[in-house]
Amino acid sequence: MRYIFFPILLPFLVTGFAGNAFALQYQSVSNNHTLAVESTDENFYTEASRLLQQQLDLIVRIEQALVSPDANRMRAVRGQLNVQTKTVEGFLKRLHRSRHNLCNLTNASPLSDQLSESQTKVYCALSASSQELLKLAPMLDKLLSRRGELGLVRRLPLVSGERNSDPILTIAPVQHPNLGKPATPLSTREPNLAPTNQQASPQFTTVIAPSALPIIGRVGKTAIANYVPPMQPAIAPPDAALNILAKAKQLLTAAQIVFPPETKFRDAQETVTALDRFAYGLDPQEPETYAQFLRLPRTGIFRVLPASAYQRPLNTLSNRLQSRVSDRYSFPTLDNTQGELNPSLTLHLVDDRFQLQHEGVNYSFMVDMGDVPLEKLDNSLKAVPTSTREFFLNYQPPKQLEALQVDRRRFVTGKDQNWQHNQVILASATAKLNHTYLVRSLQFQLPEIILNGQISNLEKSSYINQLNQIRSSDMIIAFRPVRKRSDGSYTILWRVLNELPAPQLED
Repeated sequence: MRYIFFPILLPFLVTGFAGNAFALQYQSVSNNHTLAVESTDENFYTEASRLLQQQLDLIVRIEQALVSPDANRMRAVRGQLNVQTKTVEGFLKRLHRSRHNLCNLTNASPLSDQLSESQTKVYCALSASSQELLKLAPMLDKLLSRRGELGLVRRLPLVSGERNSDPILTIAPVQHPNLGKPATPLSTREPNLAPTNQQASPQFTTVIAPSALPIIGRVGKTAIANYVPPMQPAIAPPDAALNILAKAKQLLTAAQIVFPPETKFRDAQETVTALDRFAYGLDPQEPETYAQFLRLPRTGIFRVLPASAYQRPLNTLSNRLQSRVSDRYSFPTLDNTQGELNPSLTLHLVDDRFQLQHEGVNYSFMVDMGDVPLEKLDNSLKAVPTSTREFFLNYQPPKQLEALQVDRRRFVTGKDQNWQHNQVILASATAKLNHTYLVRSLQFQLPEIILNGQISNLEKSSYINQLNQIRSSDMIIAFRPVRKRSDGSYTILWRVLNELPAPQLED
């Protein structure tokens, strides 16, 4: 076990995480600022509202640090807690030297020569919430020590910066403290097995190259023999810490109603949620803009993200108990639930190409139709060129498991295709705004015993029984990108055009 010893953190720790979209700005109070006892109501409420807002923001940052594996984030909130507590303490002492006596009185009776009744309520709420948060100090110290088992926790330079001796450079660069950069994980040896088509799981990132698709029913070679991806930590916030944060927030929220009506407070958690939706979700006005189209049956709107949004970057830490992007912004369901089978439009971007993310033996193929309105497409595909229409309507998936996977590889690679009219049909297409794409998606729900490659151990009767449990779907779908964002993601409209007979496996 690693034990982390660190000095009392200085006010520089109040700086939020630079470049982190979920970190909130935090500003400390100048030591030279004073508030006289006979200050006006305006001065009191201005100072008190700022401290109360900082307290609320700090609560959200602590909540985030409790579930983050990053040691630097925990160090930052530990220092911010010290600074905030001292700042509130100084404010309260300047107003009244016996705050415990004042707030312990029944109904917090005001002092006629100093504070009004409303001011006394604010005063006592700040005092009580600050004392609650101070209870977190030993918990955060303990949790920081545990985070030190995951990431490297270095001694921080002084606020003014430090020069470290360097055996080569005559003048070493000045280092300044920076807790905005995540701590370096202790285990940083994950190989980059393939640059494309990565699929993320809750525990680790599995990388699958298009040329090395897994074959169900066979034991294939791995890129690195006996390599086991690292298991990501499972971090659950302590109930005691959550109870303290909830009580402190409740005290601060109750005090907001006695502030003047023009005083506004922001909900930091709502800000975090809004930033997350801005990064991964639809804009609220987009469904309203396309409401007329969305009234058509089996239609929808969805934001197609780059594949990297669903992946954990290599050699970084993540809490596997936290919800993933695909959990918070799930792929569209195609409204054809069959038991455990739930067909969905798992569309994402790989190297500026639209591609469906498939599991097991699922596969698809797509064609760029150009600027064709979605409303002009129907289940008979009359608006589609003849050769493409015939292929999409007449293609028959193989009924043998191995042959099915051979066809999947043909669509992924474009090789060994012997379709009619010498067409080359791929599983992906270049992403272009205001183009319409036609997709045929085949999805299967295979039993675990087949997915795990245990087919060879099955008796014939058991194998046939397993095949009878397979659920499948075969759909023709069209989608159209109607907006492109600066991050490369697209907003698309989609529509299910036709549902073909479910394919069956008979081998």
